[in-house]
Amino acid sequence: MGEDELLEDGTPQVVFIGRSNVGKSSVINSLTGKKGLAKTSAFPGHTQEINLFLINNKVYLVDLPGYGFARASKDVQNLLQQRIYWYLLGSPYQQKKVVMIVDAVVGVTDTDLQMLHSLEQADKNVVIVANKVDKLKPSEYKRKLKDIQDAVGDYKVLPYSAEKRIGVTDLVNQILA
Repeated sequence: MGEDELLEDGTPQVVFIGRSNVGKSSVINSLTGKKGLAKTSAFPGHTQEINLFLINNKVYLVDLPGYGFARASKDVQNLLQQRIYWYLLGSPYQQKKVVMIVDAVVGVTDTDLQMLHSLEQADKNVVIVANKVDKLKPSEYKRKLKDIQDAVGDYKVLPYSAEKRIGVTDLVNQILA
């Protein structure tokens, strides 16, 4: 894949990972308060590179391509998966945190569990974010979050809405810890 001097400057890296269309870029935008910083799209697979955002000259927020379905050819999909796994598991770069974003409405998928298992095997410091909680009906909120918690085990699950800015402070605190 290739190393990059930019990532070797000693600045901590916080990486955002999740299925395609789960809202990784939207979460980054909500954290920074800059709506168009990370490009968003309604189409799965819009992010096809490793995108770095230097925040206050103190931390890189790293937006990875989504895993799973992408509106792209099989060759492109395979390349995206290779980039993700190389950066997280095969590169020399150390991530301060890996923010794994799951869709609160959909819940944890088998693909999410496979990624989480890979991150655990590599001893990564993982934070689980249940994005899009604003899309949940009040009657299903607690059950959906419990289902996510049960699926991920001991990891703390942070309820989040990039759109309504729910959970921003909690996620910032997790990133800075």
